[in-house]
This record gives sequence, structure tokens and C-alpha cells, in this order.
Amino acid sequence: MDITSLIDILSIAETAVCGLALAALLVRKQARAYLYLSAFLVVRLISNVAMMVTLTLRSHNAASPWLPYKIYFYVYWVSFALEAALLLLCVYGIYMLAMAPLRGLQRLGTLVFRWAAAISLAVSVGLAFGPHLTGLRLVIRLVAQLQQTSSILTLCLLLFVCFAIRPMGLSYGSRIFGASLGLGVMATTNLVVSAWIVSGKQMYSAVNLGNGLAVCAAFAIWTAYFSLPEPKRRMIVLPTTSPFLRWNQIAQALGDAPGYVAVAGVPPEMFADAEIEIMKRASRKMIEFPEAREAKLKNAEGLHQVG
Repeated sequence: MDITSLIDILSIAETAVCGLALAALLVRKQARAYLYLSAFLVVRLISNVAMMVTLTLRSHNAASPWLPYKIYFYVYWVSFALEAALLLLCVYGIYMLAMAPLRGLQRLGTLVFRWAAAISLAVSVGLAFGPHLTGLRLVIRLVAQLQQTSSILTLCLLLFVCFAIRPMGLSYGSRIFGASLGLGVMATTNLVVSAWIVSGKQMYSAVNLGNGLAVCAAFAIWTAYFSLPEPKRRMIVLPTTSPFLRWNQIAQALGDAPGYVAVAGVPPEMFADAEIEIMKRASRKMIEFPEAREAKLKNAEGLHQVG
């Protein structure tokens, strides 16, 4: 069996496992919680089916293969760009689920994610432009560069999520970890493919074969994790010295309006009559308390001498 037949079989297997992963999300009613992952699977499933149909039409219409090739080209690169954006959004959704108990860190992570996504987009656009790149070659370079920066940012965010899983009361059997593991495989694969695809000129190669195996493994991981029951999340008990607790407290305070304390220069007209009366009584008690205390001490000394 040659490499062309193996890649064709892997394409069919990838489409089937992708459908199983999406079905597991829908049956377990997790599509809303993992919205971006569900959207990623839908885009991948539709693009795989469209490309398989296009290749079939091309093989049956050898006289004019250019129209199926154009359809295949645009479907592939449009889906490739959409998957790059959805892959990054998947990590954002997983981060929000993992950090749900710590609202401060969750809000701070949202702000950091927006800045990182904007910088990644700007870097991708800047690096895509180069000499002798016009038309379709410019689009291919731009999408591949976007996929590279998206994959690197995804891996960095996933590394933080994996370190935060245990302190956040999650286990390695949780769906959040399973989704993160599959996304890590996808991001690593896309990073390699996006670097190779700009210079690669063959549809059937060892890189495509490895890409198909890795994608099937990622879909199989998602299918297994979302099909099996999920362990219950543990109660989070953090020590007072935990950096997560300190960062959460700092993040909760960021952006809030500060309190104000009157130091001096407050005229009496600003207080109500009842407030002035309360302050007068408090002042009298403060004056009377030392006198009463001194009288009690003298009485105690007198009783001691008599005794």
C-alpha cells in the first residue's frame, strides 16, 4: 500500500472520528460549555467532507480538473484560517472553565488574552508581507503565518492551564484536561504543518501522513474524554501563602474605584444634627472614661491598705 492510499484512508478515518467527537459533545450536552471546540469540530467536519467530495469529482472528471482543484484550494485555506482562530478561542474557553472559581484571575486572563491575540494578529500580518509575494501566494503566506503564531500562543496558554489544573481542583480525568491535551496535539501538529506547507508542493507526503495520524489521535482523545463520565471537581482549598490566592485578590482589586477618607478641612455644616450629637456623646465618654478608671484605681488601693 502506497502513501497515497494511506493518506486517503486517514482522511476518511479523520472525518469519522471528528464526527464521533462532535456527537460525544452533543450527547453529553457539553456543546454549550465547550462552544468554540464544538465550532472547531463543525468547521473541520464540513471542510473534510467538502474536500473529499472535491477530490472524488476531480478523479471522475479528468478532462477538466481545474474547477475541482480551485474549490479544494479555497475550502482548504479558508478552513485553515478559521481553524487557527477557533483553536485560540478553544484555549480561551478552557481557561475560563478552569479559572471559574477564581473570578479575579479569570477577568485578568481575559484582558491578557485580548492583548496577546491582537499582538499575534499584527505580527502575522507583518511577517506575511515579503518580496515577490502577491495574490494567492500572499494569502497562503498570511494564513500559514497566522496558524504558526496561533499555535505558539495556544501552546503557551495550554502550558499555564496544565499547571493550574491541580490547584483548581481538577484531575487528569477531567474534560478540561482532556480538551487541553487534544488541543496541545493539534497546536503542535499545526505548527509543523504551517511551517512546511508554504514550501511544500506535494499533497501526498510523509508530513501529511503524520498530520493525519496526529489529528486522528486528538479527535480520539476528545471522543474518549467526553464519552466517559467526568470525575467530580474537588473543593478548592488554597493556603494563605498560595500565589493563586494572592493574584486573585490583586486581580479583583484592579479596575475598582478606590475608597475615600476625610482627613481634614471638614466643616461642621456637612454633618447632620444626629451625627453631631453622637460625636458629642462619644467625646464625653472618652473624657469620663479616664476619670472613672482613676477613681476605681484609688478605691482599689484604699481597700488594699485597709486589708
